[in-house]
Amino acid sequence: MSEDYGFVDEEMAEPGDEFEEIEVADTEADSTARRQDREFDEFRKRLKNVERLKVEQGAFDDATLGALYKLVQDGHVGAFGGPLSTGKEANVYEARGESGNVAVKIYRINASDFRQMREYLAGDPRFEGLEDNKKATVLAWTRKEFANLKRAEKAGVRVPEPIAVQRNVLVMELVGQADERRAPRLAEVNVENPQQAYEVVREYMRRLYAAGLVHGDLSEYNMIVHEGELVIIDMGQAVTVHHPNAGEFLTRDCENVAAFFSRQGLEVTGEELEAYVTEADADPSGEPDGPD
Repeated sequence: MSEDYGFVDEEMAEPGDEFEEIEVADTEADSTARRQDREFDEFRKRLKNVERLKVEQGAFDDATLGALYKLVQDGHVGAFGGPLSTGKEANVYEARGESGNVAVKIYRINASDFRQMREYLAGDPRFEGLEDNKKATVLAWTRKEFANLKRAEKAGVRVPEPIAVQRNVLVMELVGQADERRAPRLAEVNVENPQQAYEVVREYMRRLYAAGLVHGDLSEYNMIVHEGELVIIDMGQAVTVHHPNAGEFLTRDCENVAAFFSRQGLEVTGEELEAYVTEADADPSGEPDGPD
């Protein structure tokens, strides 16, 4: 009977023979996985024990720690420094990168203004079909800021150089940080040559528009001055020109910029600036001079 059905005769079988074909030896992949788990666990403990990196509202949850760990493993981030800024939606930290210090921007998923973010994402063809939940929105927002920085940089606009993005963590060039002091915003400096500074700003705005982007929140508070160079920051909310509110955002940007330079003594208006930015034959080539 046992031969007919392929069963092992109990009298002939040695105990344990039925398992001899099963491979239970440790594989290289198993060893690697365990080693990576141990390394990640040590990384998590080390990061959470750094007092300066502790963030309220759970910015360093396990998923964020995993994103940071991946950025470290890929060589984009090394040792962490202290916080550069803390905000309602994101915190920015200084860290060591491959060729110098970098800024690491971490968006807090639970604390972010989900609905306001979706207003800027809705209508953007790059994020069609986005799930209607906070996590998907914040992760898309982080990718969007990285993509906006890359597009602006390619268009010849001086922005922090985008380096890497992983989940809700963005790594970019650290502009102007020295001795724990950040570069001043345009609103905080004495503009020695307002005309020259204005020409730089309007040229940057035109280049952005020619590249299909509108900043959406441009003012003297979203531009910094470093070594005589004007740098546009906070590109997360920038929208494509196809966004249903792009025209409204551009008008607001132009009014903000014109109002600032009017206070510097220039005779400029938002309408004139918008006409310049949207000029049909706008040529984004050439390098504008930096502000004094």
